[in-house]
Amino acid sequence: MTSIKGSVAFVSGGSRGIGKALVEQLYERGAAKVYATARDPRAVTHPDAVPVALEATDAASVAAAAAQAQDVTILINNAGAAIRGEYLGPSLDDVRQEFEINFYGPLLATRAFVPIIERNGGGHILTMHSALSWFTDGTSYSASKAALWSQTNALRLQLRPRGIAVTGLHVGYVDTDMAVGVDAPKADAREVAALALDGIEQGAHEVLADDVSRHVKAALSADLEALYPRLAE
Repeated sequence: MTSIKGSVAFVSGGSRGIGKALVEQLYERGAAKVYATARDPRAVTHPDAVPVALEATDAASVAAAAAQAQDVTILINNAGAAIRGEYLGPSLDDVRQEFEINFYGPLLATRAFVPIIERNGGGHILTMHSALSWFTDGTSYSASKAALWSQTNALRLQLRPRGIAVTGLHVGYVDTDMAVGVDAPKADAREVAALALDGIEQGAHEVLADDVSRHVKAALSADLEALYPRLAE
């Protein structure tokens, strides 16, 4: 288990939404330093955070960010996008871009920071998934999150002997800019952030941050008609 107090955290996408809430609560729980990333580091507004420019899909940008943050003990892979590419649309560009951001982006960061965390005595990685890791919305967004879930499960096994624990965070809609056009119940970003940090401190393999994610995961053992009633029509 990893204590937040005294830790040094790196939060991708740390300027808004859940990322911003995570930065705030890391400091509230006594983190010694928090690096918060954005494409434009001026978007990071927390007075104590260390702003870092990051293009999550660019290997050189990730390497430069890691070089700046050699004291990290907690990596939080929060940056992501909801492009929702169409499988049968006119082009695969959106599908590919979604995987670049949501699957390869966290992997680039993890590969860059694992040696750093290991040198610093071990620590923790938290990666943002989704209830749509387990339920398709018909687009490449859910596919990219399903692939990320599988990636996280593999990395959890591989990093455990190296003193690095891995937590996957799953949640449905959250009251952030990404879900501004969604007419459905939304979780509060600060509550999600609090549950995520609880999971780090408790050494949880997964955090299911709302009723939606808990319901969808519970339905995985049932027949497909439980998740997709249209199949029974």
